[in-house]
Amino acid sequence: MSGERTVPLLLCRSVDEIAEFYTMLGFTRTYRQERPNPYVVMERGDLHLHFFGLPGLRPEDSYGSCLVVVPDIAEIFDAFAAGMRAVHGKLLVSGIPRMTRPRRRKNADGVTGFAVIDPGGNWIRFTAGADDAPAEPESGPGNGGLAGALHNAVVTGDSRGDHERAARLLDQALRRHEATAAPAERVEALAYRAELAARAEDAPGVREFLDRAGRVPLDEAGRRASAGTLAALQDLAATLPA
Repeated sequence: MSGERTVPLLLCRSVDEIAEFYTMLGFTRTYRQERPNPYVVMERGDLHLHFFGLPGLRPEDSYGSCLVVVPDIAEIFDAFAAGMRAVHGKLLVSGIPRMTRPRRRKNADGVTGFAVIDPGGNWIRFTAGADDAPAEPESGPGNGGLAGALHNAVVTGDSRGDHERAARLLDQALRRHEATAAPAERVEALAYRAELAARAEDAPGVREFLDRAGRVPLDEAGRRASAGTLAALQDLAATLPA
């Protein structure tokens, strides 16, 4: 058979709150009802998400999730990021709602992905297709050192949502390997550690790790290779209070 389509039905505490959030990300509300139960449909191209309201829902207790495979992970992340910046002046990186950054996932065969955690506490997990996976293992995942520890921390912090344990894993690795790791690896690890501090609403920690990342010497080739990470540092700096 062909032509099948799966549409997730996810919980939210307010259909209007969820519609406002997804509108910011470039979705269009195509249906809304209040009775016999609150219900809203949000669409962005071929991506359809349906939500039903449950008064009293605690987003932090939600187990709602779905997987979205997209042809261009960078394009959709950049579009969502632009929507957040237009409305909030920054990326939402802590609390609920928030969005993680695209990273290769050790627990997904190295395929790049990111997550949107919406106001209902649903994790909408965006992933590139299998063709995005590296043909050969990268130097970091599973091979020890700072890069390997970073990939383990990403699984814990981004896939499982346990930013506190991810921070502990990365702190231990930084103590052991920061002085000897390659500059690009240091910058990437420190940028992720700053993001974990932001999720913990630890502004002094964000400043500390941004400062440490800023002191890592990168040549021109290193700056080009780390362009995405350097952009992440700027986004994190924008979350800090003046």
